Amino acid sequence: MSKLDPLLRYLLHPSRRKIDVFAETLVKGTAATSILIILLIFFFVFREASSLFFSDSPQVSSTTQSSEAPTEYNPDSSSDTPTEYNPDGDTLELNKTVAVPSPEPEKLSLFENLFSKVWQPVSSVPKFGILPLIVGTAKTTIIAILLGAPLAILAALNITFFVPRKVREIVKPAIEMLANFPSVVIGFFCLMDVATVVKATFDIDFRLNALTGGIGLAIAVTPIIFTVAEDALSTVPQSYRQASLALGATEWQTAYRVMLPAALPGVFAAVLLGVGRAFGETMIALMATGNAPMMSFGIFDPSRTFAATIGAEMGEVIWGSEHYNILFFLGVLLFLFTFSLNAITELYVKKRLMRKFQGS
Repeated sequence: MSKLDPLLRYLLHPSRRKIDVFAETLVKGTAATSILIILLIFFFVFREASSLFFSDSPQVSSTTQSSEAPTEYNPDSSSDTPTEYNPDGDTLELNKTVAVPSPEPEKLSLFENLFSKVWQPVSSVPKFGILPLIVGTAKTTIIAILLGAPLAILAALNITFFVPRKVREIVKPAIEMLANFPSVVIGFFCLMDVATVVKATFDIDFRLNALTGGIGLAIAVTPIIFTVAEDALSTVPQSYRQASLALGATEWQTAYRVMLPAALPGVFAAVLLGVGRAFGETMIALMATGNAPMMSFGIFDPSRTFAATIGAEMGEVIWGSEHYNILFFLGVLLFLFTFSLNAITELYVKKRLMRKFQGS
């Protein structure tokens, strides 16, 4: 009789079956459409970036001047141009205009240009050195993680094991709401207040620098790391904690040496999520880092990130130019970094940590 139940339900309630089929089809169609859109976005970005290396057509330079531009500011008045600075005095040889031949600008190959140390896309010879952008992105990301990750993990430990349940139910949603705080507001706060405090504290020349930008990014990533880490700590079986306390360990020793290692794969994933957010953040980097592509490892010098460069220059670049393709190339590098980070974490680091701390 039990094998005939589905058939009887279908025969007795055909409308219910149609609704289930429609809902299942809708879910599958939505998922397939989302995946297709993401793939099309990746294809578009890679296609625009690949034109930099594989296109045979001459690139449109952003500094190309029109042939119809006037060669003289006022040709009719050329005869009236004074030839001497002081007509009443003696004629000086120095007053004569001497035509000095300008040296030919040095032309670099594409790879030499990409791996140079200068980013000047609007100069007479455009320079697209990405090394200052790599250094600037790495500086701000490292500062953000060093400031935000310990704070978020300790806060998650405190909320999970040392705070009463009623307080945890209020504090945790409040911190999670900060993860949705608009990044432009955090950038504005850093621009107006944090930069002034940093300059006065360290007595430095620049208000906007890598440290100020790193603090702003740390404000943005801390709620994310806290939320994921707290969830990972909460899922550790309470039998671990009870066994540790029964053996005479204190609450802090239990939390730090038993519960945290058991939840380490989840905590590590939270930190990586914060790295990805800091690496790709745009508005805070634009408003707080000084936005200057300097090849400097100092944390008090202005810097510029990949995401900030794309956000600042994509709106003004000439479509199809070499500058346009290089901005898409920066987007590809951003994607490859994030993808590689997640792949290494899932395929190697996470499993290794689980074997070490959980014996699995």
